[in-house]
Amino acid sequence: MHILLILRILGILLMLFSLTQLSPLLVSFWFEDGAHKGFIWAFLVTFGCGLLMWLPVYKRRGELRTRDGFLITALFWTVLGLFGSLPFILNSNTDLVISEAVFESVSGLTTTGATVMTHLDELPHSILFYRQQLQWFGGIGIIVIAVAILPMLGIGGMQLYRAETPGPVKDSKLTPRITETAKALFIVYVMLTLSCALAYWLAGMSSFDAICHAFSTVAIGGFSTHDDSIGYFDSTAIMLICSFYMLVAGINFALHFYAWRNRSISHYFRDSESSFYAGVLLFGCIIVCSFLYYHEHYGINDALLHGIFQTISIATTTGFTTEPFAAWPSFIPFFLIMLSFMGGCAGSTGGGMKAVRVMLIMKQGIRELHQLIHPNAVMPLKVGRRRVEAKVISAVWSFFAVYVFAFISIMMALMMCGMDQTTAYSSVVATLNNLGPGLGDTAANFSSASEPEQWILSFSMLLGRLEVFTLLVLLTPAFWRH
Repeated sequence: MHILLILRILGILLMLFSLTQLSPLLVSFWFEDGAHKGFIWAFLVTFGCGLLMWLPVYKRRGELRTRDGFLITALFWTVLGLFGSLPFILNSNTDLVISEAVFESVSGLTTTGATVMTHLDELPHSILFYRQQLQWFGGIGIIVIAVAILPMLGIGGMQLYRAETPGPVKDSKLTPRITETAKALFIVYVMLTLSCALAYWLAGMSSFDAICHAFSTVAIGGFSTHDDSIGYFDSTAIMLICSFYMLVAGINFALHFYAWRNRSISHYFRDSESSFYAGVLLFGCIIVCSFLYYHEHYGINDALLHGIFQTISIATTTGFTTEPFAAWPSFIPFFLIMLSFMGGCAGSTGGGMKAVRVMLIMKQGIRELHQLIHPNAVMPLKVGRRRVEAKVISAVWSFFAVYVFAFISIMMALMMCGMDQTTAYSSVVATLNNLGPGLGDTAANFSSASEPEQWILSFSMLLGRLEVFTLLVLLTPAFWRH
C-alpha cells in the first residue's frame, strides 16, 4: 500500500476540488445575494488542507496498484463529501447542522438528489447553483475526470478508473489511452449538458434555471432550484425535454461517444443492455399510465404526460417530480421505486444496480428453468451474440447478494433509530439506489430524519455511488494484509 503516494493524490484532488467554490462565488457576486463569504472560507479551508496534505510528500512518485485505487476512490468520495459541506455550514442562509450539511453534500456528489433543505425558492442563487454543480461533478465522477490530469503529474490513472467503474462495464477503454478515454467521456458529458441547457432555455426557463437543471438532468441527480421541482414550471415542453435527457443520460456513455465519433445511432439498437433498458422503461410507462387513467386520477393526456415523466425520472434514479407521486393510487408509488433498483445502464450517470446486471440475472433465471426441463442440454448464456463467462455471472450474483445484505442491514439500522418500516424501506431505496425521493415521512424531503439517521443514509448514498464493493472491500481484513 503506497500511503504517502495516496496522501499526495488526495492533496492534489482536494486542491482541485477547492476550485469548484469559485464558480458559485462568482454567482454570488453577480446576483449580490450576500453568500460570498461562505464560499471564500470554504475555498481557503479546502485548498489549505489539500496543500498541507500534499506538501510533505510532493516528491513522491510511483505506480498505483488496484488496492490503492480502491482506497483512493473511497477516501476521496468520503473526504469530498465532508469538505463539500463547508459552504452549507459556513452560510447562515442555510441554517444546517453538520449532519444535515454532510447529507446534502453527499447527496449532491452521489447524484442522489435527496435533500434536507426546504424553502428552496428563498435561498441565495449561489447556494442553489452550488447544489446543482455538486451533482454535475458527481455525475461524471471526479475520479474519471481526474485520470485525465493525473498522468501529467506522474501518477497512473487506470487503477482509479477501474475502481470508479466496477461491474460488468462494456468497452471501458474507448480509446487506447486512459487519459484520452476520460477526455472523450468528459466531452460527451459537456456536450449533452450544453444542449440540455439550451433546450430548457428555449422552452421558457430562465438562463439560471436552465443551466442549473441541465446540470442535474444530465447527471441524473434530481436537485432543483424550486421546491416544486420540474412541476414549478408547469410546462409540457420542459417535461418532454427533461424526459428525453434523463432517458439519454441513463444510457452507457460509451454508446454516446460512438454515436458522436461515427455519426450513427444504429449501435444503440444493437446493444442488448440499451434495448433491455428501453424495454423496462416502456413497460413501466404502460403500467403507470394505464393505472392513472383507470383510477380516474387524470384524464388521458395528463395520465400519459405525468405517467411517462415520473416513470422515467424514478426508473433512471433522477428523482425529479411534477406531482407528489407518493399519493398516487393503488400500487403505483411502490412500483415506481421498485423500478429504481435497475437504474441506468452501466457506464451511465444513473444509480441502481444497473440494467446489465438485472438483465443477466433474468437471463440466468430463465436458463435455469430451461435446464430443469432439459438437464443434459448445454445452454450457454449469451448477451447478443457473445457468450457470457461463468465468472461474470458469479460476480453479478455476488454483487446482488451483497447489495441485498447491505439493503437489509441499513434498513434495520434505521428502524433501530426509530424510523417506521415504510419510511425506512423507501429511504434505503432512495439512498442506496441514488434515487432521491422516498415514501412515508421522506416523500417530500429528509428533514424529518434524525442526526443518526442522516449519517446512516449518507453512508448508504456513498455505498450506492461506489456500487457497494468499492467501499465494503476496505472493511475486509484481506485488503489490509501485505
